[in-house]
Amino acid sequence: MYTQLINKYNKPVPRYTSYPTVPYWTETAVTQKQWLSHLNAVHSENPDEGISLYVHLPFCESLCTYCGCNKRITKNHKVESPYIDAVKKEWKIYQSSFTQKPTVKYLHLGGGTPTFFSPESLRDLLQSILKDVTLAEDFAFSFEGHPNNTTKEHLAVLASLGFDRVSYGIQDFDLTVQRAINRIQPLENVRNAVKWARELGYSSINFDLVYGLPFQTIEALQDTIEKIKEFKPERIALYSYAHVPWKSKSQRGYDESNLPGADDKLYMYTYAKEMLTNMGYHSIGMDHFALEEDELTRAVKNHSLNRNFMGYTTDRSEIMIGLGCSAISSTGKGFVQNEKVVETYQNRIGEDSLPLTIGHFSSEEEIMVGKVINQIICLRETSFFQSKALSTLFEKAIYQLQVMEEEGLVELEDYRLKVTEKGMLFVRNICSLFDPKLYENNQGNMFSKAV
Repeated sequence: MYTQLINKYNKPVPRYTSYPTVPYWTETAVTQKQWLSHLNAVHSENPDEGISLYVHLPFCESLCTYCGCNKRITKNHKVESPYIDAVKKEWKIYQSSFTQKPTVKYLHLGGGTPTFFSPESLRDLLQSILKDVTLAEDFAFSFEGHPNNTTKEHLAVLASLGFDRVSYGIQDFDLTVQRAINRIQPLENVRNAVKWARELGYSSINFDLVYGLPFQTIEALQDTIEKIKEFKPERIALYSYAHVPWKSKSQRGYDESNLPGADDKLYMYTYAKEMLTNMGYHSIGMDHFALEEDELTRAVKNHSLNRNFMGYTTDRSEIMIGLGCSAISSTGKGFVQNEKVVETYQNRIGEDSLPLTIGHFSSEEEIMVGKVINQIICLRETSFFQSKALSTLFEKAIYQLQVMEEEGLVELEDYRLKVTEKGMLFVRNICSLFDPKLYENNQGNMFSKAV
């Protein structure tokens, strides 16, 4: 039965980290005045609510061929200083626009490889960002670390600035897979990175794993998860490899004949999920797992789980400001993205201008659709009684929903929908039924496959 469902539903659909998804944003040249005016209007509605900051640090010393992120490959660390200066200046532009000192609740360093930067560079950047802000009482700071270059000094400097969460990209411990994706990562490096974090008091460690990688086997993935028992990270993200060589040229070093087939990939996921469940992890949404005492697990139980551009989170802040090249900012009612090219980003900052490119200001209907999709992905249930527009969307999708109910993917009652455990594997397909833009545009391979 699963094979038939995979063949039916394994088609390109959005990941729904935002709604509308980026390809359907309508503003091709958002001005600084437009965006700051919009941002402050949203902020003034609830000025005491904390904001989130995301800082994109794009540099990596080597290319991981599976990666679809915006990055710059270089071993020249002279790039650190001008980039840090640009991010600091970008934040000053935002700060000067606020009518009162912002309260920062969440801060995340992503990449690229944030630990490409020296501990001193990161200290300089973060001290500047945190200098004139108010910290929320329950603030949470996190960063992405590469086990090969995350030193104890990195962890110590960031801990001294309030960081106590780190996410390590593991992907797979198998050497054949590591060679294929150009990410040779000895187990001892991971062991040290985890040990140092524990010694310095980090309360949450996350491991990123990927299934469906080139030359990956179920035995390799099983061995990787067996090795993880030693570390017992609080969270594990189990991502499906997205093969999009038309978007990420580095993926052209292998083709689909080198990838696990749909049936094998499904088996990898279900087997890994069973192993993680037996190790004490709870399933969080479609690709995250957390231990019983983790706040993500608590968020599932108390229906407060949320999702944004960084994945599943307990962050409920309406405003997230993205700093750095390609970073995305959002308000719950609008989005903008920065220039993707490092030099262009830095040049525009040098002209005292926010480096904004595309964006979108959401209609009331889009906001409602976005909330419904978020509820489906995070809470596994939603109601379509909120408005006539949503009821109409439900009615248009009722035939497909009834088929999905027969397949055991959803449960329906009047204008209410619940996603089953089986259905979570296909939750992106379920969400897509309520995405009018997807069907209005029908733009084929723009997105990765659902499974």
